[in-house]
Amino acid sequence: MTATQFRNRPWFVFALGLVLLLAGLPLLAGGLWLIGLGGSWYYALIGAVLALSGILMARARLAGAWLFGLGFVATVVWSLAEVGTSFWPLVPRLAPMLVLAVLVVLVLPSLRGGQGKALARGLAVALVAVLVAGAGAMFMPHGVISPKVASGSAPEAPTHQAAEDTSGWSHFGRTPDGTRYVPETQITPANVGQLQVAWIKRTGDMSEPGVEAQDTPLQVGDTLYACTPRNQVLALNADTGEERWRFDPGIRETAYSRCRGVGYHQATAAEGGGTAGAAPALCANRILVTTVQAKMYALDARSGQRCPEFGRDGEVDLTERMGKDNLNFYYQTSAPTVVRNLVVVGGFVMDGRAETMPGGVIRAFDVTSGELVWAFDPGSPHTPAPPPPGQDFLHSTANMWSTPAFDDALGLIYLPMGGGSDDFWGANRSKETRDYSTTILALDIATGQERWKFQTVHNDTWDYDNATQPALVDVPDANGKVVPALIQPTKTGQLFVLDRRTGQPITTVEERPVPQGAQPGNVVSPTQPYSVGMPQIGTEPLTEASMWGATFYDQLYCRIKFRQARYEGPFTPITTQPTIIYPGYYGGMNWGGVSIDKQRGLMFVNDIRMPQVVSLVPQADVDPAATAAAHSLGLYPQKGGPYATRHATLMSPLGIPCNAPPWGTMSAIDLNTRQLAWQRPAGTIKDSVLPIGIRSPLPMPVGMPTLGGPISTASGLTFYSGTQDYYLRAYDSRSGKELWKGRLPVGTQSTPMSYRSPTTGKQYVVVTAGGARLSPDHGDYIIAYALPQAAGGKN
Repeated sequence: MTATQFRNRPWFVFALGLVLLLAGLPLLAGGLWLIGLGGSWYYALIGAVLALSGILMARARLAGAWLFGLGFVATVVWSLAEVGTSFWPLVPRLAPMLVLAVLVVLVLPSLRGGQGKALARGLAVALVAVLVAGAGAMFMPHGVISPKVASGSAPEAPTHQAAEDTSGWSHFGRTPDGTRYVPETQITPANVGQLQVAWIKRTGDMSEPGVEAQDTPLQVGDTLYACTPRNQVLALNADTGEERWRFDPGIRETAYSRCRGVGYHQATAAEGGGTAGAAPALCANRILVTTVQAKMYALDARSGQRCPEFGRDGEVDLTERMGKDNLNFYYQTSAPTVVRNLVVVGGFVMDGRAETMPGGVIRAFDVTSGELVWAFDPGSPHTPAPPPPGQDFLHSTANMWSTPAFDDALGLIYLPMGGGSDDFWGANRSKETRDYSTTILALDIATGQERWKFQTVHNDTWDYDNATQPALVDVPDANGKVVPALIQPTKTGQLFVLDRRTGQPITTVEERPVPQGAQPGNVVSPTQPYSVGMPQIGTEPLTEASMWGATFYDQLYCRIKFRQARYEGPFTPITTQPTIIYPGYYGGMNWGGVSIDKQRGLMFVNDIRMPQVVSLVPQADVDPAATAAAHSLGLYPQKGGPYATRHATLMSPLGIPCNAPPWGTMSAIDLNTRQLAWQRPAGTIKDSVLPIGIRSPLPMPVGMPTLGGPISTASGLTFYSGTQDYYLRAYDSRSGKELWKGRLPVGTQSTPMSYRSPTTGKQYVVVTAGGARLSPDHGDYIIAYALPQAAGGKN
């Protein structure tokens, strides 16, 4: 090109060449880094192609366009080879090249030897049409698994029903079986679109970061009983939301506070419950609540007054005999479990604080007097009585911070057990802690003695606590015989189905070899249990190709971070090298639990798909100031042990998970065929804060991380609200089709509940909305929905 030709070329040709050059150089540099880590050669090659084509285009050379076209075709071939036709994985691979291709085609007539304007415009229109179609497809759900046939045929009449299905919601999971099945049919798939807000209650206890509203209220008669993040208890009119009474334990300042529910005990006539037509005595019917200050209160269900005969003026101190070490990290977050004349509690022990922490003893107190009836100490499992006077329960043992289920007929209570201190280092643990951590533990209700246990993760050093309440339901075994089962969802994405009489698996469980090579001194198991007889949700191992990003560049960044970390599949041992945990320690399935439609034989479960990166840090390398500021995120100090633990979510620089969507799904599993019936992404990016600092208005259904759990109704609806966008949704239980969604003022982490008012006959769906986990918006709402003019079962 002569000097005159150089000066006479259109400015936009030069500008596009510069854009291509600047786009290609970072890809070339990062791609070479990725190659050095053993990764894909694509980014370095396409970076070189873009840079060279940019130089040629800046000189108005047609060869630049041809070179770009070659790179474009190669990108399409490479993308399809890596991820097939999966929509979201293709977006960051193809969208940038499509945008650049439009610009290159438009300048073709201005290049020496370039084609005419008509051809260029035609090609540009075609490419823009592809972009528009792709943009439109972003607002459609992808990766949806639809029923191949009509899903959910009910099994024969069960022989061991966990609880009679009558109206009311008197336990955390509605009934003791934890199935969240609502035997109501007023709200149906045909009329759910008419749901509207019936009433709203503002509690006055506002959520904030770390202080989270996760409550599922109880409904008994004409009253709703709810709790707030700081453990205030409210009794509300079930038809209007009007406050009848409030109990305030006086908790104000707390860094980590939540209340997932309260317990309810109804006295028999012999216990002072009164006869028909007569008012019960004070505290005959009572509400039990535990707090983040490790207290338990008993309150009269009618008035909210403390029950004076319970402990000391209605209060039991749950720190008694728990030792003196780090008691400020021991408290309750989940609802106490009321069974017979007992109230059973575990305790939350904050993760990663120190090697010597309060123990995980499970205690049963007399529901009337508050006296300790029995205690199961996982550090001393064969001595169910409390230790002798002057001695404390053993420290640093496996604990239960979630919610049990129980089968009164069998006389068993089922505890989802967590791990022991430290969460990511197992060398300090006793044999008993290794035996009881991350198990399902069945205890005799009357005595607290162990009847059986089943371990879902051996020697857990990944913080894979059993977080969800077990679900008790009767299912057909391999021979078609209906047997009483327990289903335990796990953070690992496994669903274990056990005979709840014996703890033996009903569906196939295999011990499979897992990666070895732990940090010297640590202990890992050579195998782990896999529930291969049930669908495994969100467990497909990560690869470099499954790394994702909104752009070329953050996808490349995620590939580099993936290659820099240690990852050999599930259960990769954690060392001083950054190690990827997937499924992450948030799940899989977290504390929200599952819902089971007993009529249709369907189980509904939501999950989280976000990998974490964890590394052990020698204590000598830990900055004490960083440890003091860490609280519970970023750096676990694990004082007294050889290592602290650094941990974070595997994210791109834009704050987007590095793995491809979906990051959360809702799934239905047919309990008769044990197959996945349907699955769909859970929620959209609407209401999420974008990297540029504004809230997204776009309802792109990528499937976001979920908290809380679903409920299902006899009419064939599944309700769920724990998405990152601000909606309560209703799905068709058979097909998974979204039938309705109601806009919430803020997001929610809670499990909804539903009941039929004994006063008006209306069926309500109620949700607590205090803010989604990753949202800056917070609130203090309890919201009830109902059909207009619904009464007595008629619309």
